[in-house]
Amino acid sequence: MSSTSSTASGATESGPLLGPADIRELAAALGVRPTKQFGQNFVIDANTVRRIVRTAEVRPDDVVVEVGPGLGSLTLALLETADRMVAVEIDPVLAGALPTTVRARMPERADRFSLVHSDAMKVTELPGPAPTAMVANLPYNVAVPVLLHMLATFPSIERTLVMVQSEVADRLAAAPGSKVYGVPSVKAAWYAQVKRAGAIGRNVFWPAPNVDSGLVSLVRRAEPPQTTASREEVFAVVDAAFAQRRKTLRAALAGWAGSAAAAETALVAAGVSPQARGEALTVTEFARIAENRPAR
Repeated sequence: MSSTSSTASGATESGPLLGPADIRELAAALGVRPTKQFGQNFVIDANTVRRIVRTAEVRPDDVVVEVGPGLGSLTLALLETADRMVAVEIDPVLAGALPTTVRARMPERADRFSLVHSDAMKVTELPGPAPTAMVANLPYNVAVPVLLHMLATFPSIERTLVMVQSEVADRLAAAPGSKVYGVPSVKAAWYAQVKRAGAIGRNVFWPAPNVDSGLVSLVRRAEPPQTTASREEVFAVVDAAFAQRRKTLRAALAGWAGSAAAAETALVAAGVSPQARGEALTVTEFARIAENRPAR
């Protein structure tokens, strides 16, 4: 990767994407140091961001939303392929600088880029056409809540690819019966078919994190599991089941149902063994339990 660029002033000879020297120059010009507060680890390898775009199967007609764009490494790669993109950035300095970087390095696409300066957890609407895909290097400390919030808030998002801490990737993609199957696994499965989509090495980040990263692909279901219970009601069962994951569901759901006996009645009605544990159940089974919650 060429190091001949001057911050955001234009593309290097290897194209408009940012390389290691570009990232450091841009950060220095802005007085930016990656912060733990925002869980920042910037991708500095152009091959990696292009691989992410390919793995995400971004199409020329996609409207892509990116959470936590940072200095713009992945942003520029997405903008190369997608029809439009919206970036959501909480850091005020980075949010202020990113439109300038896009205009300098990809001027012919700049009118197809929008920036929202906000905490992604508080975003309820986005400018322009509804997003069809989400691709993001999510901050490790808020990855799961941000992912679930975006999936809930923007049902038009059909395909998602997120880069998260490897252990979080394992949890999100885990199947029932796995030791790491838990709340993130079930809630993600409510929205989508979820799978691991690759690993990312530490050396493509600045600063290099002390954990490995993984890609997770989520393809939204045509419709959520068939149930008369609301998502909130189903998720309440999930939260209760895993709050005390070593306990049987009869015991773990006692508070949710009003008593252990009431929990057993609900479980039997749902066709689930009261002696089972949450890690054995599919999202559909959790939905059936929610449907049978005793009146209180």
